[in-house]
Amino acid sequence: MAKRNTGSARIATVDLNGQFRGKRVPADEISKSLRMPLSVMNVDIFGADIEDSPLVFETGDQDGILVPTGRGPVPLPWLDRDTQLDPRMMQTEDGAPFALDPRYALMAVLERFAARGQHVVAAAELEFYLLDTDGGMAPPLNPRTGRRLSGVEVLSLRELDGFEAFFNDVADGAAEMGLPAHVVTGEAAPGQFEITLAHGPALRMADDMVLMKELIKGVARNHGMAASFMAKPFAAESGNGLHIHASVLDHEGRNIFDNGDASGAAALHQAVAGCLAMMPASTLIFAPYPNSYARFVEGAHAPTAAVWGYENRTVAIRIPGGPAAARRIEHRVAGGDANPYLLMAAFLGAMDLGLDKGMAAPAPITGNAYEADAPSLAQDFATAIELASGLAEVFPAGLIENLQRTKRQELARFAEMSAAEQLWATLEAV
Repeated sequence: MAKRNTGSARIATVDLNGQFRGKRVPADEISKSLRMPLSVMNVDIFGADIEDSPLVFETGDQDGILVPTGRGPVPLPWLDRDTQLDPRMMQTEDGAPFALDPRYALMAVLERFAARGQHVVAAAELEFYLLDTDGGMAPPLNPRTGRRLSGVEVLSLRELDGFEAFFNDVADGAAEMGLPAHVVTGEAAPGQFEITLAHGPALRMADDMVLMKELIKGVARNHGMAASFMAKPFAAESGNGLHIHASVLDHEGRNIFDNGDASGAAALHQAVAGCLAMMPASTLIFAPYPNSYARFVEGAHAPTAAVWGYENRTVAIRIPGGPAAARRIEHRVAGGDANPYLLMAAFLGAMDLGLDKGMAAPAPITGNAYEADAPSLAQDFATAIELASGLAEVFPAGLIENLQRTKRQELARFAEMSAAEQLWATLEAV
């Protein structure tokens, strides 16, 4: 009788599109050294090499070395036989961080804060849809009633109760994976939910978001559903956002945004100014696919202009209320399809520029930001690709250039597809 397979493990890194790329190895080899082509960090959303990438034929498609992030091994509880994942980062042959690794890009931004004796804490709100898997685009059946979800059920406990088994498995899996405590709410469309991850160190929060998205997708499959973080699955329904909350603590643990009242300290205003200044150039990070731009619709709680305000959910940069000691910035622009590492690098890198240069913020918006006369975000995918050249102060040399190559190839590929084909290709990827 053949010896029974004792299980497997995954060794993987995250590419520019926020997708895990790696290998399946025997369970007892999870700590082994692993090499992969550097070009794997720069494939398009369909998994294809970038035709004009200098990482492929021009340089002989050289290997890099995957090194542990220190976060793994992490269990993958939706799979059988105690499967584990070792998340890693890409280095070059000489041991240097690879410039196209998005996790290194975030680490480089955080090092700028550390040089000032500061560190960033962050929280995240991930919105996603649960969908039927019968081959159509439809909300799932409520497991408790057997009826298909319909109508808007914002913050409905009854809808949440119907999916109790699913969310219990997500909670159990999150505990196994070392993910933070989270709050679940029903959102503004049938089958749409939000998970809010409790705040923690910024790099760990980015790791948590990547892992939480994988967990939700895996658990959904086990429950006969699909989960998607696609920005706008349904034209007539609410889109999926990925909101990040961040504050900066000094070496004594004091919040530099806190001045004791609701207005916030000068540092808060400088950080806001940096975010607004970099926002048009950053649109490609926040909205990385053609479908992403369908979410930017006036009156749909997705911001369309680079403005800020206090306790205002129509703006791009919101300053929530609450205790002064918890004063923070909420970045509301990105869709659920954004790469968490690039998103946080763009957001925090812009904050860093504002602080470093002492930028002055414009007056905050009051009332409906959709009626404001203010600079807009890039309005379409092609424009966003070109504007991203303005991110040279935030990202490592070469990362944005190669991201642009990737997105130009995706733009051309999507242009050859029907609207339905574009929808399904994006839905399955993100």
